[in-house]
Amino acid sequence: MMLDMNPPNELLPIGSVVLLKESTKRVMILGFKQKQEHDEKIWDYSGCLYPEGILDPDRLFLFDQEQIDALFFVGFQDAEGMQFMMDLNSL
Repeated sequence: MMLDMNPPNELLPIGSVVLLKESTKRVMILGFKQKQEHDEKIWDYSGCLYPEGILDPDRLFLFDQEQIDALFFVGFQDAEGMQFMMDLNSL
């Protein structure tokens, strides 16, 4: 079941499951504000295939908020995580 997206300027919590544009396989969000080793670009998210998980730690997906086409699950949220997300969203 697809869910409504958060406002486009708010990051989704870890554990959220999304479908990227032009993709047929869902991705689970694992981290935020990631940078590739040989590139200066900072990506909004890192993720792995869902439901498979991390098959190779050197092959995580890096993507930005605007690449998300559909939201299937919103990850765990508590007071600590919500404060972290508010701090991160203000960067």
